[in-house]
Amino acid sequence: MKRFLIWSLLLCAAPVSAAPKPDAALTTDWRKVATQADKSRLVRWRTALLAAIESATKDGESEAISQEGALLQPDAGLEQPAIPAGSYQCRAIKLGRKGIYTKAFSARAASPCTLTNRGGRMRLTTTGGSQRAKGDIFPGNERRQIFLGTMAFGDETRAMEYGRDGARDMAGSLERIDDRRWRLLLPEPSFDSLMDVIEITPAG
Repeated sequence: MKRFLIWSLLLCAAPVSAAPKPDAALTTDWRKVATQADKSRLVRWRTALLAAIESATKDGESEAISQEGALLQPDAGLEQPAIPAGSYQCRAIKLGRKGIYTKAFSARAASPCTLTNRGGRMRLTTTGGSQRAKGDIFPGNERRQIFLGTMAFGDETRAMEYGRDGARDMAGSLERIDDRRWRLLLPEPSFDSLMDVIEITPAG
C-alpha cells in the first residue's frame, strides 16, 4: 500500500509534455517575429531603394533601370498586394554598389519559386541560383506585405531558421505592381548590393 501511494504521488508530480503547436497556430503578426535589426531595415526601405537607384545611375545604369519599368520605381506598389499560392518564376536584381568589387546593377536569370499557404501566412521558396531565399509573408497594409526569411548559398540543402544569423536574415516588403506581377524589396542586404529586388511572376 505504501509503495502504491509513493508511485501515485510520483505520477501526479510528473511534468506533462506540451502538445506541439500546429501550423494554424503560427502568428500572423510580423512584429512578433522580426528582429530589431530587421524592423529598422524595413522602416528604411524607401531610402535604401532611392540610394540604390542613385548608385546605379552614377555607374551608368540609368537605361537598365528604365527598362525595368515599375519594378524599380519607388512608389509603384498597388492596393491588394496579396499573392495566391502557386508556382512562379523569380528573377533577382541586385541594385547599388556595395564595396569596390561589386556591380551597381546585376540582373539574374529567372528561376522557379513557389508560394505555399502555412496557417494563414504564405511561404516563399526559391530554388535556383547561388543565393536562394526561403521565408514567410505576413499581412501588412493595403499596399504591402512583410517578408521575413533567410538565405541559403551554393549547394546548401536547407536554409537556417530566421533569427539565428543576422547575416543570413532577409527582411522586405512584397508589393503588387501589375495584375499578375509582384516584387519583393529587400533593403540593405548583407551581401553585394544596397537593395535586392525580386520580381515574381506566374510560371508558364
